Amino acid sequence: MSLENLEVHVYQLIAGVDEVGRGPLAGPVVAAAVILDDDQEIQGLRDSKMLSEKKRYHLADEIRARSACWGTGRAEIDEIDEINIFNASLLAMQRAVWALDVMPECVLVDGTHCPELDCDVRAIVKGDQLIPAISAASIIAKVTRDDEMVAMDKQYPGYGFARHKGYPTRQHLQAIQELGICAIHRRSYAPVKRFI
Repeated sequence: MSLENLEVHVYQLIAGVDEVGRGPLAGPVVAAAVILDDDQEIQGLRDSKMLSEKKRYHLADEIRARSACWGTGRAEIDEIDEINIFNASLLAMQRAVWALDVMPECVLVDGTHCPELDCDVRAIVKGDQLIPAISAASIIAKVTRDDEMVAMDKQYPGYGFARHKGYPTRQHLQAIQELGICAIHRRSYAPVKRFI
């Protein structure tokens, strides 16, 4: 799929947006927005889940250095618990766009739902595999959240956050059973709610 096919080539400033962290039992949901620079092509952009950790971090450095601009947004644990993860994801995406140095004329979002913004916004299924700007956003969102969960591992030792990043692995569920829940667990999620 190309931008021509989407009929968005009339726009000068197009941002790709993606989020990461809907599935974990702990930590925030993080989104990123990226406007690529047409004069500085970045090779190897693809869905962050399809990249090795080393490649992801290498590309994240390139995106930060060579894109026209980028921004991140997030929704915190209490917001996730209050408004649910679906709405929290849209909020994080909205905040990521607001964090950009320049406002885009068009926003392309990975998935099927769009945040409310004062510009043309379109949802694209598998957009993180099809649109380079969305791929870039998925990479920035992933490394941003991963770095935070590694930091949380030091703050809340024993849960293994550096390894599983808050996802409901067997190790994580066992740690909750042994240690109880901590401040960054999402209390509205069923596997966590059982231990409140």
